[in-house]
Amino acid sequence: MRKITAGLFISLDGVIGDPQDWHFPYFNDEMGEAVGSQLMTADTLLLGRVTYEGFADAWPARENAGGEDARMAKTLGDARKIVVSHQDLDLPWRNSELLRGDLIEGVKALKAEPGATDIGMSGSPSIVRQLLAAGLLDELHLLVHPIALRHGLRLWDESTPIPLKLLSSKTFTTGVLHLVYTSDDQAPEGGYEQALKHQPTAQ
Repeated sequence: MRKITAGLFISLDGVIGDPQDWHFPYFNDEMGEAVGSQLMTADTLLLGRVTYEGFADAWPARENAGGEDARMAKTLGDARKIVVSHQDLDLPWRNSELLRGDLIEGVKALKAEPGATDIGMSGSPSIVRQLLAAGLLDELHLLVHPIALRHGLRLWDESTPIPLKLLSSKTFTTGVLHLVYTSDDQAPEGGYEQALKHQPTAQ
């Protein structure tokens, strides 16, 4: 069974929208390594329509330009790209295909396919939320930036809580936190009476 990992740039107050406007000052070698290990090693990418269209608009041109990011652009271009959308889309970027039918059933089938690497995701917050709720997202990589944006699209919507378990954490020299989570089907429970047992006592 193949793993699915998702990576998102996120602000301290949960904003993920338009990261190109706020996250570049924090991009250093540590973040590059984190992004590379999660996304660039995947031979298959699962992307929502908005993320795909943004990628398809930028990365082929960067590959053709042959600049410093051409290697990353080629890696993304060579990967199999599966796009989630209810619309019939024109998919001009090579190795792109549309995921047909129900998302959950389609992802279950995708995870069952043979493959040498994890399946990578970038952005695509609505798909991330759905896969987490269904227990199909194996790792959620959050690169938490030390900035409160106070407006913009947020990762979490006002819906059913999704308990998560922390797998690893790392602090970059920029103050960015690299947090890796997975679903937690054994999340702790309890109320104030449980917490009361752990209250500090007066000295």
